[in-house]
Amino acid sequence: MPAHRQEWVHWYAPTRPLSSSTTRERVTKTYDLLVKGGTVVDPSQGLKKVRDVAFRDGKVAAISEDVTASEAREVVDARGLLVAPGLIDLHVHAFWGASEYGMDPDYGNVANGVTTAVDAGSAGARTFPAFRRYVIDRCDTRLFALLNLSSKGMLWPGRSGELTDLRWVDVEETVAVGSENRDVVLGIKARVSRPYAGDNDVESLKRALECAEGLGGFVMIHVKDTVTPLEELAAMLRPGDVVTHAFHGKADGLLDDRDGVVDGLRDAQQRGVIFDVGHGSGSFSFDVAEKAMAQGFLPDNISSDLYHTNVEGPVFDLLTVLSKFMYLGMSVYDVVQRCTETAARAIGMDGKLGTLTPGAEGDAVVMALEEGEFALSDAGRRRTVKAKQRLGHVLTVKGGRRYRPWDRAGG
Repeated sequence: MPAHRQEWVHWYAPTRPLSSSTTRERVTKTYDLLVKGGTVVDPSQGLKKVRDVAFRDGKVAAISEDVTASEAREVVDARGLLVAPGLIDLHVHAFWGASEYGMDPDYGNVANGVTTAVDAGSAGARTFPAFRRYVIDRCDTRLFALLNLSSKGMLWPGRSGELTDLRWVDVEETVAVGSENRDVVLGIKARVSRPYAGDNDVESLKRALECAEGLGGFVMIHVKDTVTPLEELAAMLRPGDVVTHAFHGKADGLLDDRDGVVDGLRDAQQRGVIFDVGHGSGSFSFDVAEKAMAQGFLPDNISSDLYHTNVEGPVFDLLTVLSKFMYLGMSVYDVVQRCTETAARAIGMDGKLGTLTPGAEGDAVVMALEEGEFALSDAGRRRTVKAKQRLGHVLTVKGGRRYRPWDRAGG
């Protein structure tokens, strides 16, 4: 992991065993936790100002210019730091022990400021019950899922792709499993590039859309080197559907042979198709992003595609991916927006997640905006840049309490 992870925060909580009088004092406090004096970056409220944020009973309770410290059981001094809503990562792989990419969901997510994550198709209809029982229902990260269109999900590396044989696709079963688990299943993931779908990209997408319609969710398509031009595949998508790996540097992407943004993809974005980063080990190019953004084509959502072979680089974590887009010219406000407010809207939870509005889920991340010289690499390390700033994780608030990995009750 990057060496910049360090503790910046001063705690004002009791360190001695609680006496009965102390217990009575805690009961009378107005707030469970107060994050005081940080610069709050909350695009859902159009906010980038110094504010205090208070939490009670797992929710955001107050956001104000001055909340009295004595009103809270625990106080975090966040002066000189940034405070944002808990981050939402729209593309991770967390089916540890089963999926080819699966990693522990908490290590890469809630322990690094991502309080909500979406597993992007690690499990299909046949493997999802195990994914839910042994991972989703047990982790501290608020974990949702997109069902893989293939019933087996993403199991074996280096073998035939899950959609090269459409006998693995059972629309009726996929809709049934998704509907039975609709509290955590948000839609359908289909990898439609050559290694995973072969010539079946269009037919796979048709069936993915049928499944999504059946359970009332959205479709995310994995692209890069597709048989059918991406422009044609994007034209099939509905507003709210997602193209992930949008800024890859391989064949058939955002740019035409003159490095202009493909007109059909610009049209798709304008009608509401979401173009997501999905960095991963091989799916993000500084050159492509730089050229597309210079033409006004910015990512709608920034996700990591974090899995066990890229957590030590080039991805590391979502904050590192955000730092790369800051290098490309986006502001802190803009990158935070793309993994809080807009990500919450993409998963149908705006107003509940991705915001510090009182009454919302009590999730937040405290970050340091670090100054210096930092090497940041794109996927495949095709290009490494020297950034002057990066975002560093300080602490996570989940459910109105500081997340402590060693204390599951604290998460």
